[in-house]
Amino acid sequence: MSRPELIAPPEIYYGDTEARKYTKNSRNQQIQADMTYRALELLSLPPDQPAFLLDIGCGSGLSGEILDEEGYTWAGVDISPSMLEVALEREVDGDLFLQDIGQGFGFRPGSFDGAISISVLQWLLNADSTHPTSSPPHRLQRFFTTLHSALRNPSRAVFQFYPSSDDQIQLITSIAQKAGFGGGIVVDYPNSNKAKKIFLCLFIGGGGTQPMPKGLEGDEVVGAGAKFERRRERVSTQARSRKRKSIKDRDWILKKKELYRKRGKEDVPNDSRYTGRKRRPVF
Repeated sequence: MSRPELIAPPEIYYGDTEARKYTKNSRNQQIQADMTYRALELLSLPPDQPAFLLDIGCGSGLSGEILDEEGYTWAGVDISPSMLEVALEREVDGDLFLQDIGQGFGFRPGSFDGAISISVLQWLLNADSTHPTSSPPHRLQRFFTTLHSALRNPSRAVFQFYPSSDDQIQLITSIAQKAGFGGGIVVDYPNSNKAKKIFLCLFIGGGGTQPMPKGLEGDEVVGAGAKFERRRERVSTQARSRKRKSIKDRDWILKKKELYRKRGKEDVPNDSRYTGRKRRPVF
């Protein structure tokens, strides 16, 4: 079976049907959850402190839900309108942007405390045009240069991706380094064809003192399964809870608004006797 990035550009491949199919697939949900938790581990953010994160290639918000659960504020960018439409239908809490990451970002310098990306970076390695500005090196250069500007100093960015060759890894890491990043490749379960995962862990600042994380070792079942077992159960429990509680009650809304205020989010509506009141449907 051909890799998706070799079939069509992401905005075409992830049309309405594929976007919903991907989001509803329980296996995709589990893989996305595992990789997002691992990316957060590699991001190594200070515990119990708020952070504003960028989810690159956020899709329908599967990773964003985990960022919410971990207490982070986030913004997501994706090139697929269909994926973002599904994210809106699912009422994710992050701010969403339709963006071709190969054209670079327009965020203010130092906007984010960190960035994660799950299964996205390899899409930049396939050009769908012969124009020089559409070549993989040019798109990677724009991507990493503008990302470097958008992150505060010090910070990290972690990408889980699927390279098809060592040459692709070398191309990506060399361009990231030219853009000003430190860091490198982290490989989990390198001796397992099935469990092996590749992460690009990039650093900004820190005076060269940021230690390079080590990849996970061991057996696929004992390693990945045991490590994420409790988290998987928590994700499953929270997903069932969200499904049962499709209509948000007053206590839930008040708690969420208070959380937003603590995070410093502006324009949070004031509480009133109408907060959480059930409204008549409008058509």
